[in-house]
Amino acid sequence: MKRVIVGLSGGVDSSVAAYLLKEQGYEVIGLFMKNWHDDSVTISDECPWLDDSNDALLVAEKLGIPFQTVDLSEEYKERIVDYMFNEYEKGRTPNPDVLCNREIKFDVFLKIALSLGADYVATGHYCRKDTIVKDGKEVYRLLEGKDPNKDQSYFLCQLSQEQLAKTLFPVGELLKPEVRDIAKAQGLATANKKDSQGLCFIGKVRLPEFLQQKLQPKQGNIIEVSPSEKKYHREHPQFVSKREELEFLSNKYTYDINDGKVVGKHQGAHFYTKGQRKGLAVGGTPEPLFVIETDVETNTIYTGQGKRHPGLYRKALFIALEELHWVRDDLKLMIDEELEVMARIRYRQPLEKATLYRVDSGVYVVFENDQSAITEGQFVAWYIEDELVGSGVIS
Repeated sequence: MKRVIVGLSGGVDSSVAAYLLKEQGYEVIGLFMKNWHDDSVTISDECPWLDDSNDALLVAEKLGIPFQTVDLSEEYKERIVDYMFNEYEKGRTPNPDVLCNREIKFDVFLKIALSLGADYVATGHYCRKDTIVKDGKEVYRLLEGKDPNKDQSYFLCQLSQEQLAKTLFPVGELLKPEVRDIAKAQGLATANKKDSQGLCFIGKVRLPEFLQQKLQPKQGNIIEVSPSEKKYHREHPQFVSKREELEFLSNKYTYDINDGKVVGKHQGAHFYTKGQRKGLAVGGTPEPLFVIETDVETNTIYTGQGKRHPGLYRKALFIALEELHWVRDDLKLMIDEELEVMARIRYRQPLEKATLYRVDSGVYVVFENDQSAITEGQFVAWYIEDELVGSGVIS
């Protein structure tokens, strides 16, 4: 009997994951991760982790499996929260869920599980894993979940072969309604519980308020840029090399205050992100304003009217070498190699055709269609058919 430690989060997915593993004959232990109890940085009035840990305990009792709580709040603060503040301060927009999986669930938590004699850890993620043999060596593949509405492979885009080797995803073959049905049939306390929103393991976070506790509000201008601004209608030059073309396509537009008119004030450029519409509090425009760029140096937000504003769109992006990650090491590109993939720059975005170009300093990702709100600090993940093979932080 192999021992599996399930990250019981107090939600229905991990509850059913634990039940399925028990049915398959594994020795199952439930572990709840407590990741936040720092009262100096309040996150919301609710205290979701208390309810969640109680629900996780009820599920473990119902399934007759051992249960304990581990306090990972110190690691969480250091690796996730501090990183978030740091990134926002630089004017980038991090993805805490991807980081939480890489740094907490499949690193700190995995190491604790292995120290408790586990053969595997399991989570309630909607994704699948399989194993192929290549050149006489086992290779683990990270595949999309069967439920197209719930696929969470994107959030696991930073996992390594070592992490995948020790991981099980029991609900990846199921649709969400099937998971709920199993939970109801087994009388699990979480059967009708709503899916958690917000930060991985913390719960609902009102981000601007959360950030304001560490980053000081500072008033600046909101500038509206016209779609007819001449920088949007630049001619494509004659390129002397592929590299020059890639640089041109991935370059973002740069702005200064003379590119538009002041239409309002904000309380800090680092509280905003590209593509954002809510929270600008500027009325009276025929179409809603969207953030097209933020400048934390001058504390200025540049906006444009409507979601088709040309300032939102770009065809390519760049990933620096140190922020490039291959789930499949064996598919890593060498310098000057290229690879056709399907890619997405955010969770829930439909996959888009793209080509990766490897250069000495990193990888360019060039999309077939222009992409809206390519945002520094976010992750781009790429797939071959239904397999996620790599990812990187947008530079």
